Amino acid sequence: MSDAVINGVAGAGGGIIAQLITYPLQTVNTRQQTERDPSKSNAGDGTIKQMCQVVKQEGWRRLYGGLTPSLVGTAASQGVYYYFYQLFRDKAEAASLARQMKGVGDGSIGMLQSLVVAAFAGSVNVLMTNPIWVIVTRMQTHKKASISSENLVLAISPDEVLEDVVVEPPPYGTIDAVQELFSEAGLLGFWKGVLPTLIMVSNPSIQFMLYEAMLKKMKKKRGSNTKGAEGLAAFEIFLLGAVAKLGATVVTYPLNVVKARLQAKQALDIDRRHHYQGTWDAIRKMIRYEGLAAFYKGMRTKIVQSVLAAAVLFMVKEELVKAVKLVLNGDLRLVDKSKAKKLSR
Repeated sequence: MSDAVINGVAGAGGGIIAQLITYPLQTVNTRQQTERDPSKSNAGDGTIKQMCQVVKQEGWRRLYGGLTPSLVGTAASQGVYYYFYQLFRDKAEAASLARQMKGVGDGSIGMLQSLVVAAFAGSVNVLMTNPIWVIVTRMQTHKKASISSENLVLAISPDEVLEDVVVEPPPYGTIDAVQELFSEAGLLGFWKGVLPTLIMVSNPSIQFMLYEAMLKKMKKKRGSNTKGAEGLAAFEIFLLGAVAKLGATVVTYPLNVVKARLQAKQALDIDRRHHYQGTWDAIRKMIRYEGLAAFYKGMRTKIVQSVLAAAVLFMVKEELVKAVKLVLNGDLRLVDKSKAKKLSR
């Protein structure tokens, strides 16, 4: 089994575990980012308090709204990304070694090359998995609706004052989302938002560039010549992943907020100041009506969610890679022993 396949499978497994652990934080963060009305903003509330509000008003299941297709998307995205990342990296390493033989360079991959490799892998991932995330977005925005008691036809008694009632929408599954999207925009609809998503490729690119740079520095300091993260403890990989994701998140967060605003459903009756026609229109209106602080809404929640998810992802992925290689090497040793016994006979 090639390293690309092993890394792809391990990346998918690590992504699923990280997603399960941090999904409630992701739900709250998306709501923070897409809140456009300052009068309704609850930015002063902590993340935990907002999570409790969601549970109280809509039920705890809303914290996991759209989880199933999101897990499919995470597994597909991580698998595709790690597969092509390893594939492109192997080619880059081969090219570096070829240049070393000609007397150029030291045979290793620099930060710029790591960035380019990660960018190529991220672009392939976006183009292949964007339809999944369009469906996930559709399902996540299909929320419960609050209807005032004044609009209810039936009441328990004329004198009773009812609070706003949360009405459960009709069942809305993956097939419903696919049919709805196809009827609205055809096949091209499944690649909605692909351009801003391609811009966001810079996040994992920066993340992996920082991770590889720190990993290389740590191995050089220890005088280790092992491949990848071999020889490092799980906690060390956890810290490397956390620091790398923190740096990438801080740099790209404003773009992430703009992307979330554009992808969220925009009601026709919304204030025109908060209705966006495109990326530049969103940036202009956010600066004009909300100020620069709007680009960092929910950043604390995002940092916690992203750093925790990335750290868990790196740790689990590297441990899975080690486990798979250990199993494969064990099988190979058994095969070699059986061959040796047959030859000795």
